Amino acid sequence: MSLVKPHGSDVLLPLLLEGEALAAEQARAQGLKKVLISSRESGDLIMLGIGGFTPLTGFMGKDDWQSVCTNMTLSNGLFWPIPITLSTSADVADTITLGEDVALVDSETGEVMGTMTVSEKYSIDKSLECQEVFRTTDPAHPGVKMVMEQGDVNLGGAVKVLSQGEFPTKYAGIYMTPAETRKLFEEKGWKTIAAFQTRNPMHRSHEYLAKIAVEICDGVLIHSLLGALKPGDIPADVRQEAIGVLIDKYFKKDTVVQSGYPLDMRYAGPREALLHALFRQNYGCSHLIVGRDHAGVGDYYGPFDAQHIFDELQKDALITQPLKIDWTFWCNACGGMASTKTCPHEEHNHVKVSGTKLRKALSEDEEVPENFSRPEVLEVLRKYYAGIAKEDRAKVELKGHSAK
Repeated sequence: MSLVKPHGSDVLLPLLLEGEALAAEQARAQGLKKVLISSRESGDLIMLGIGGFTPLTGFMGKDDWQSVCTNMTLSNGLFWPIPITLSTSADVADTITLGEDVALVDSETGEVMGTMTVSEKYSIDKSLECQEVFRTTDPAHPGVKMVMEQGDVNLGGAVKVLSQGEFPTKYAGIYMTPAETRKLFEEKGWKTIAAFQTRNPMHRSHEYLAKIAVEICDGVLIHSLLGALKPGDIPADVRQEAIGVLIDKYFKKDTVVQSGYPLDMRYAGPREALLHALFRQNYGCSHLIVGRDHAGVGDYYGPFDAQHIFDELQKDALITQPLKIDWTFWCNACGGMASTKTCPHEEHNHVKVSGTKLRKALSEDEEVPENFSRPEVLEVLRKYYAGIAKEDRAKVELKGHSAK
C-alpha cells in the first residue's frame, strides 16, 4: 500500500517554473500587461504552482465556474467544490485581448507571481456563487464580502507560476509543498495520514481530536492556514509557535508533523471542508479530521453540516475520507477530555472549548481555565496579546456554536 493518489491525476501537476525556464519567464513578464491580484488569488496561484490544486492548470473559465457552483464538479465531471477564479475590473479586462499573456502581480507586495494566457473573459452572477458556495448572500459573511467586492470580470486561462511569495522564508521549516509532505510521509513509512485543519492555536479539544486520529492512523499532519484571516483571528506566526510548544510537550515524538499551506480562509463551512479534503489528498493525506463547525463562521452553518456534506458525494469523488468526530469537551465528572459518544454525564459537567472563546478570553485579559488550554500554549498567546494595546484589539463576539 502506498500514499493516496493526487486528485484526478496519477501524479502531482505543479505549475511552478524553476531554473532557466523561471528566469526566462520572469524576464518576459516584465514586458507584459500587468493585472493586480488579491491576497486570496495570490494564495490560489501559489497552490496551483506547488500542485496543491492538482489537476487544475489555471484559473477557471465560465463553464467550470458554473458547474463548480451548481454541481460541485468541473465541466468535465471531476469533483471540485469551490471556484478557483481570478477577477479584474471591466476597464482592465477591456484592454486585454483573448490569447494575450498577462503578468499577475500581487496587489500587496508588488511581486510578479505568475503569468497567464487569457483564454476567457466573463462576468458572473456573484449572488449565485455566494448562495451556492456560502449558503448565504449576507454581506456580513467574510466570504460573501470577499466575492461581492471582487472585480466584475473573471479572467480564465492557464498559468505559469513564478513565486511562492514570502511563505518559504517566513515559515521556513513549517511551510511545505505537497511533494515535500509526500516525501516526508514516505520516509517515515506512513501510509495513512489524517490532516488536522486549523486557523486557530490548538486548545484542549483540538489536541484531543488530533490524538484520536493518532490512534487510528500512522500519523497526523497538523496543517495550518498561513494566509489571510478575518480581524481578531490570531496571526500565523504566533499560531505556529503555540502549536509547536504543544507538540513538543504533549505529543509522542514522530506521531505528528506540523506544517502549513498558503491559502486565505474563505469561511465557506461545508464546501470549504470538501476543498480541505481535496487538497489534503494532493498533500498525501488519507483522512481529514472534521469536527464541530469546520471552516465555519458565526451561525451560518449547523455544527455538523461539514460532516453531512461528505455523505452527499458520489462514492469516487474523493479518495481522502473524513474522520467525523462529535462534540468534544472537558468533562468535570470524567476528569478529562471526552465526547458526546463516550461521556455518560449530564451537560452541566461539560466545559465546551472553542477557538473563539479562547480568543475572547485572551483579548479581554480574562483568566483561562486549565482545562481549556495547556499552560505553555497560553504563555505564547498572552505574550502576543500583551503586545497589542487594549483599544487596538479586535472585538471577539461569541456567536453560533462557539458560544455554547
